Amino acid sequence: MPIKSFQGERAQKKRVTPRKLSVSDIMTTQLVLFTPEQTVHEVMKAFIKHRISGGPVINEKGKLVGVISEADCMKEISDSRYFNMPILDKSVGHFMTTKIDTIESTTSVFDAASKFSNSSRRRYPVIENGRLVGQISRKDIVIAAINMKSQTWRVK
Repeated sequence: MPIKSFQGERAQKKRVTPRKLSVSDIMTTQLVLFTPEQTVHEVMKAFIKHRISGGPVINEKGKLVGVISEADCMKEISDSRYFNMPILDKSVGHFMTTKIDTIESTTSVFDAASKFSNSSRRRYPVIENGRLVGQISRKDIVIAAINMKSQTWRVK
């Protein structure tokens, strides 16, 4: 006589597809913004106060027009030393980087990491529907990688 199983029907396992981690999930949204009319001296003070090394520059309409960084400020410091003059009130518009590389908010973290590794940029403004919505830095990518499970790269 055959033995009957009393275990019952096996439960079906639901397949969980890992959620794709995108730039919008890890970007900084509370930005320190600068204007082209601000002085480089004001910007350097803001860098120190907020412990940042750069930020987006927007015009009076809120449109992204450039990025200012510590490296850009070094130009002002170098010029002031060369001409033996104190740091003057030259505007951000004079020193900011106007060739702006941006990244879309829907870009995956891995694609963003690739973009960082193929460039010397330390941060990218994040754009959504043509508007500035945040900023992502190399540090944000590193923190996201630490927070992911290393074998599956899923969000914890």
